[in-house]
Amino acid sequence: METFETYRQYLFAIAYRMLGSAMDAEDMVQETYIRFSATPPESIHSPKAFLTTIIVRLCMDQLQLARRKREQYVGPWLPEPILTPEAADPEQRVETQESISLAFLILLEELQPFERAVFLLREVFEYEFAEMAAMLNKSEAACRRSFSRAKQHLREHRPRFPASQQTHRQLLNRYNQAVQTGEMHPLMSLLAEDVTLWADAGGKIKTAALRPIRGRDRVARFSLGTRRFRPANHRIEMAEVNGQPALIVYIGDQVFSVLTIEIEAELIRSIHIVANPEKLARL
Repeated sequence: METFETYRQYLFAIAYRMLGSAMDAEDMVQETYIRFSATPPESIHSPKAFLTTIIVRLCMDQLQLARRKREQYVGPWLPEPILTPEAADPEQRVETQESISLAFLILLEELQPFERAVFLLREVFEYEFAEMAAMLNKSEAACRRSFSRAKQHLREHRPRFPASQQTHRQLLNRYNQAVQTGEMHPLMSLLAEDVTLWADAGGKIKTAALRPIRGRDRVARFSLGTRRFRPANHRIEMAEVNGQPALIVYIGDQVFSVLTIEIEAELIRSIHIVANPEKLARL
């Protein structure tokens, strides 16, 4: 017997990828439950298709609202990081890494809500275009066009040769070691020439950069400078966040920040730091 709980995790997976916010995703899942509960069971032919239709449409509306709010957001906006357990199945692990990494979610932010929905439903959740057309109340041709545009956009901006998990972990370790010891030259050797660093503190930490920092020298100097602002009792642990290794800085039992990297040609091409306390509450 299929119940709403059968699909709760699946619905959250869609909503989180659509919105980049675990808190908003949970709200959308709850709203989907309310609408599902209010619908006569005999009118629902496929619970999964019905629930998917509801949550995707809710998320598209939420994205429109979120974009207006983000116009007033202080500093760069980054997705809310979530801990992801390591999948035992290697194939499932690769799929998770590719579809939930912070870098991937940031690229999705550049798509229109309809394009984002079509791309995720097709590429991640493997729906046919006819199914998507019914869910989104659009033609198959419109879905195909939007999917093609979205795929082309992501292909142009994603690394051509993604790093292995081992390489990712090694580079992150070396980056952390260079920052902790204050070694400029080893740190510079890890960074791509056009590396960019984003720090999302939501205006709640005065020392956070309000604009992206670009270029090897500036990013290296900023990275070394962050040591001054960490209390003496901080500790750093590596964990899997959004399907990839990440550095989590703790102050006591509280998460202070989460740092992830994106790699190309065995160099760090981008660094994402989330330090907005509201986005770290789940961690």
